[in-house]
Amino acid sequence: MKKGLLIILSGPSGVGKGTVRELFCKDPELNIAYSVSMTTRQRRDNETNGVEYFFVSRPTFEKAIENDELLEHAEFVGNYYGTPKKYVDDLRNQGKNVLLEIEVEGAKQVISKVADALTIFIVPPSMQELEKRIRGRRSETEEVVQLRLAKAGKEMEKLGSYKFIVCNDDPHLAAQIISLIIKRHME
Repeated sequence: MKKGLLIILSGPSGVGKGTVRELFCKDPELNIAYSVSMTTRQRRDNETNGVEYFFVSRPTFEKAIENDELLEHAEFVGNYYGTPKKYVDDLRNQGKNVLLEIEVEGAKQVISKVADALTIFIVPPSMQELEKRIRGRRSETEEVVQLRLAKAGKEMEKLGSYKFIVCNDDPHLAAQIISLIIKRHME
């Protein structure tokens, strides 16, 4: 059986990664397995261990870091989040194409460990459009909007680390392009 791809999908907050991902993941030919992350945060009532996340204790997570069992990890708001290496390897060895939708810093860690990772960065048509999308959510304070825009600017500086850059002007078109990229690399 042919080993599956490891696909990294990144892009700034508000660019529409989730929407585009949902569209291209509907294509059964892509044989996509969405990676489940490990976290130390508390499980919410509507979450199932192994579905939304692998929920572990802080000592267990720190042991995984120490033993180099994670492709990437970060600490956010007092909790660890990371991608278990064995879980991803097992899926790839089953021929699944594993998708990681991760931040630029996490992607950098994975790229340093997995030379053949297929890296795709989604960009907005313009920074003005990105701001419009973030503001359109109407869920964040002005301070948070400004922080997201500043972070997006810094993330856009990392485009050179990615093999493919896809503009999300139209989510359906962006999904079609990503689907074609993945199919080409499956050959």
